[in-house]
Amino acid sequence: MPFYHKLGKIPHKRHTVFKKPDGSLYYEQLFGTIGFDGMSSNMYHEHRPTQVKEIKGSYSVKPKVATENNIKSYRFRGFQMPPQPDYLESRKVVLTNSDVDIILAAPQESTRDYFYKNTDADELLFIHKGSGKLRTHLGNLDFKYGDYLLIPRGTIYKLDFDDDVNRLFIVESRRPIYTPKRYRNWFGQLLEHSPFCERDLRQPYELETNDEKGDFLIKVKKQGEIFDMVYATHPFDVVGYDGYNYPYAFSIHDFEPITGRIHQPPPVHQTFETDAFVVCSFCPRKYDYHPESIPAPYAHSNIDSDEVLYYVDGDFMSRNDIEAGHISLHPAGIPHGPHPGAVERSIGQVETEELAVMVDTFKPLMVTKDAMTIADESYHQSWLEHD
Repeated sequence: MPFYHKLGKIPHKRHTVFKKPDGSLYYEQLFGTIGFDGMSSNMYHEHRPTQVKEIKGSYSVKPKVATENNIKSYRFRGFQMPPQPDYLESRKVVLTNSDVDIILAAPQESTRDYFYKNTDADELLFIHKGSGKLRTHLGNLDFKYGDYLLIPRGTIYKLDFDDDVNRLFIVESRRPIYTPKRYRNWFGQLLEHSPFCERDLRQPYELETNDEKGDFLIKVKKQGEIFDMVYATHPFDVVGYDGYNYPYAFSIHDFEPITGRIHQPPPVHQTFETDAFVVCSFCPRKYDYHPESIPAPYAHSNIDSDEVLYYVDGDFMSRNDIEAGHISLHPAGIPHGPHPGAVERSIGQVETEELAVMVDTFKPLMVTKDAMTIADESYHQSWLEHD
């Protein structure tokens, strides 16, 4: 959960006169969530942020579902999803339910001709390949391999990439995304046993304040459609803000794994949460140190949730034939565990270099048609023992 942040120029008190050098007023906007009860920031604009000139039209980006009621385990070869020049066009939903879309994207070009705003969902972008700058109306953040970028719903943003080789794993959540509550005290501060702390979270460090009038295209996502809206003033015209609602970055390499004498359950890897799913980070760590420990995870039943694991880098000890960019889906209703031979291979091992992102959803996930273009349909048989 973010903490208080201030950037740029703000008045001494909220909702009071704040004048420009010429004597005219800056325009205040409350950027808040959950009515007036959630996190919010107060922003001050050069121009009224309400000036819509034209709504040119809309088009659907709703995912096309291939399997609505899925009980089959899958592996998806994520790097086989073809790159595309445009950022929004490159985003392909592979798994979906009413709470979350899980998306792969391989954009080749920076966002130049438009701004983007998702009005329905917080976006968690994991940077697998590429580097650059996230530019928003609340300030900018540099990003690189291993970064999570948490972009709250309603944030207007662009992505500037350093080159054309980019791979993103995106979790689009219709529920607010927070840090795990068991790692926070009643004030919201991350506690001593948390695997990361506030100093690991990177806040926006620069504001782009543009005092411009004209035609500015913002592609606004609402209920599965993109609306092309033309604003009369530049969306990045904020001179200052303060509060708790803003984008931030966290590197998976700054996650400090919790280990024990015997195998620890997946919740020790938890990094983000909503009331509909959790996100975990599996990072390089020492294995269990009981003299008779089995480092490989035990088989477990997915009774209440679907498990999605996105493989980033390193050695994936519990799986056979897994490569970077692969996604495994283990649906609720059936047990899963290490592949044959993985348990035996793990005994005596002292550490792992694995790097992966896991998403566990409490509602079943539907498999999309885009996912089926990169699916290994025999993966569900990979636990069979062969004589």
